[in-house]
Parts: sequence; structure tokens; C-alpha cells
Amino acid sequence: MADIAEKKSVSARPAGILPDRAQPHNLKVEQAVLAAMLRDSNSCVDTVVGKLGTSGDAFYSAAHRAVFAAIIELHKNDVTADLLSVAQKLKAADKLEAVGGEIFLAEIYSAIATAVNIEPWCDILRNLAMLRRMIDACSGALMKCFNSDADPNQLVEEIETDIYNIRSESTKEAVRDLKTLVKEEFEMLMAIRDRKVEVGIPTGYTPLDEFTGGLKKGEMFVLAARPSIGKTSLGLNIIANVAIKGETRRPVAFFSLEMTDSQIARRLLCSEAGIPESAFWNGSFNNNDLVKLTSAAANIRDAKLFIDPTGGLTLSELRAKARRLKNEHDIQLIVIDYLQLMHADSRVDGRQQEVAEISGGIKKLAKDLNVPVLVLAQLNREIDKNTSANARPKLAHLRESGAIEQDADIVTFLHRNRDDAKNIPDGSSVEAELIVEKNRNGKIGTVKLNFYPSRMLFEAAPPCGREYAPGGSE
Repeated sequence: MADIAEKKSVSARPAGILPDRAQPHNLKVEQAVLAAMLRDSNSCVDTVVGKLGTSGDAFYSAAHRAVFAAIIELHKNDVTADLLSVAQKLKAADKLEAVGGEIFLAEIYSAIATAVNIEPWCDILRNLAMLRRMIDACSGALMKCFNSDADPNQLVEEIETDIYNIRSESTKEAVRDLKTLVKEEFEMLMAIRDRKVEVGIPTGYTPLDEFTGGLKKGEMFVLAARPSIGKTSLGLNIIANVAIKGETRRPVAFFSLEMTDSQIARRLLCSEAGIPESAFWNGSFNNNDLVKLTSAAANIRDAKLFIDPTGGLTLSELRAKARRLKNEHDIQLIVIDYLQLMHADSRVDGRQQEVAEISGGIKKLAKDLNVPVLVLAQLNREIDKNTSANARPKLAHLRESGAIEQDADIVTFLHRNRDDAKNIPDGSSVEAELIVEKNRNGKIGTVKLNFYPSRMLFEAAPPCGREYAPGGSE
């Protein structure tokens, strides 16, 4: 009878590219988990749900999935799930005979003597279910590849997303008690106090880091400004501080939707050398500049900076490329220039909704990869309509979507008088401000900067001292 019941219980689940071979499963462990739930419903059902969820996908057997569903339904209704109640539930749904009848339920009940190993049994089923999902995903990917009309780039993104989702589902964090969390966070705070652990990645602008704690893992940091104010330059300055300058060089991914990779490399090279790009076409480049340029090239060539100049980048493309860079190069910072040039994955009603979808996707990416994401964004024209000398950008000036304000952990505005930079001598600077307008975990305020247009360089303004500037003391 047991052999017959076991044959009835095995589902005709798709075997993918190996149709004559069953997918990974363990019917005895499935029975052991169900038996534990029947023997000690009050405690074991909650344990199993916490480990495996309520979908029943962890069970390979169709009969076992039906029994599991009946137990879960009874538990939801505060009814003890024992042999009689489960049998009655299955009978009412006209599924009792299909699973093997009351004899089959009795065999499940007698499969174990104790439920002490319920958690490791659940771990076994979860791992086997993960293997089956991998088989299904790979089989589906193979079938898609036979479609001659398929877009290869889109197909790669879909396959990567499927695999990533399987991995994410298998590593979901369990509920943790406050006692453990408080102990861990207390130790972390002491380590931060003793300078053993960084709060976040330093931007190279110490006055800004004093407001924000640096670029913190899992956070979305927005740097917004009107066109031609210098947001890309400041973004590149921060990238240089993280990936090129200092003793600790960190891998950075830069998604530039506005500039080409050649333009970015040239600007970084000239900025590091302290030479205006204009020197190469106005005839002022000299032998001394050549020495500086050669030294700068030697300094930055080994930096782990990965530049993607794809225009019109979609959210799914961003996710796929960022995940790959994280896996292959362990990137510590993602920079996007700029948000409003991106596109959502699907058609949406209106640009505001599209930007909201992009903003939410970027925030989720920061959390999933556990890295800071620095997002450059544009402000709308309303700020230009204010002729007051004291006019400063506000959160309402974020272009096209209030969702950016909601999703971002930190929002900063770069502000200066655009006319100040007109016709000034090479090497001269103009005043600028970096306004911290939103800071979810800290204070807000204004950081004074000096902007050198000839070198596209921002430095922290006195009285902070030049040691706080990107290049340090000079």
C-alpha cells in the first residue's frame, strides 16, 4: 500500500531539458515535515511557515502539497490540524481519495517519532526547491533561446533576473529579536567611535560627511542641480575621491547617460593633472603640463572605475549590469548621471509615474546590493523664475517626480550663480553651495564650496582648510 501511495503522491512536475528524469526531491523528508505539523500543530506549523512560506512549492509531491495546503488553511482559521481535521478538510474539497485516503494520512503521521529536527528538515526541502526552480528557470531560458525573434539583450536580462530572484528568495532574512540587534548595534557604535569601522564611504568633502556620515550602504544619495551648474563635475570629483585618491581605493560603477566614456576619462585625467582641457586646443599646453599629465595617467590607470556610457539606460539594464559588476568586481559605489535620462521597463501613464518607478527601482537596487547609490538629478525651471538673491532650491524643485524625494535617504542641491563663472581667469574660483535639504538619519544644512571652472573642480571652502579639499593640502 505504501508503494502505491508514494506513486500517487509524486507530481508530474516538468523535468525541463531532462524529461525522463525526476527533479530533485526527498519524499521521506516531505512526509517528516508534514508529520511534525500533524503531531504538534501549535508550534511546528509556525516554524514551517517561517522557513518555507505558505505556497507549498517546497513540496515536490502533489499529494503532499494538498495535505500541506489543508493544514495551512486549518491553521489560518485557528483549528488544530490533526489527522481527523485534515482528513475532513481534504474530503470537503474532494481531494482525500486523490491523495491516497485516510490510510495515506496515517502513514504520514507515523513517519517520525519526534519533531525535534523540524528546522533542518525544512532546510533540506528549501534547498531542493531552489534546485527545482533553477531547473525550471534554465529550461525556460533554453526554450526562449530557440525563438529567433527574441531580443538577445532583453533575453539575457530576463534570465539574469530569474536567477537573481531565486538567489534572493533563498537568502531572505529571518525575523530577529531586539536583544540580539541591540547587542550588535551597540558593538557597531563602539567600533565607529573608536574609528575601527566607517559609517560610510567618505566623499572627500569632510564638511559634507559631517552632515551625512558619508555614502552609506543601502542608501540612495541624490545630488540635484539645474543644467550647467556642475553636478556632473561634482559627481566626478566624488568618484575620483573614492576610486582614485587616498590610500583606500574602492571599485566604483559609473553609469553615464549624458557623457561618453572618452569624455569622462579625459575629464578625470585633466582634473587629476590640474590642467584645463582648453589647454589642448588653445595652444597653452607646455612641457610642464606634459609632466603633470604623465604623472596623472600613471596614478589613475589602475583605478577600479567601471564606466557604462549607455544612453537611455533602462531600469532592468541598470540592475543586470550593476549585479554583474558587484559579483565580478565587488563594486562599493554606484553613480548614475542622471536619473531623468533613464527609462522604465514598461509603458506607464505619464513621465512622473515613469520617474517614480525608476526612483523606486534605484532605491531597491541599493538595498539589494547593499551599496550606496549616488544619483544625479535635474531640478525643474521654477527655481530660475525666482529673481531673489536669496533664492535656493527646495525639494519641490526636483524635476518630474516627488517620488525621488520620498525614496532618497539624502537629497542635496548644488547651487551657484551661473554668471559668476563667465570670463574669469584660468585658476580662479567662484563660490558655490551644496545644500543638504533632506537627511533621513542626520541633520541638514549648507556646505560652502569653491568651484574652479577651468579644472571642473570643487573644493571645500575656508574656514575648513584645504586638507578637506579633494586633493588634500597642496
